[in-house]
Amino acid sequence: QVQLVESGGGLVQAGGSLRLSCAASGLTFGSYAMGWYHQAPGKERELVAAISSRGSTYCSDSVKGRFTISRDNAKSTVFLQMNSLKLEDTAVYYCAAAPAFKSWLRSASYTNWGQGTQVTVSS
Repeated sequence: QVQLVESGGGLVQAGGSLRLSCAASGLTFGSYAMGWYHQAPGKERELVAAISSRGSTYCSDSVKGRFTISRDNAKSTVFLQMNSLKLEDTAVYYCAAAPAFKSWLRSASYTNWGQGTQVTVSS
């Protein structure tokens, strides 16, 4: 059974930093692309950053230059380093996994999801 467990969320002031972690189990981690999504109240869930099984990365325009995604295959963990946080980054952040044979930039490819971790940025 695949499990994705996020951690590292919390309350931070604007301009601050947080590092999210997602520990995966029940899957061959190196054979999966990993993504971070966020969902703000009243809005749809959207892709923030993704990393392919080979280590290629993607960040959405809204976080480019501020967020960095990385992975540690030995620890089956994916990270999201979030710097220069803004009020609009406030959301629940979800970790997701997509099999490597699927397109890692398509949301439909992500078939396993964590429970989410709340990130709240205050002024």
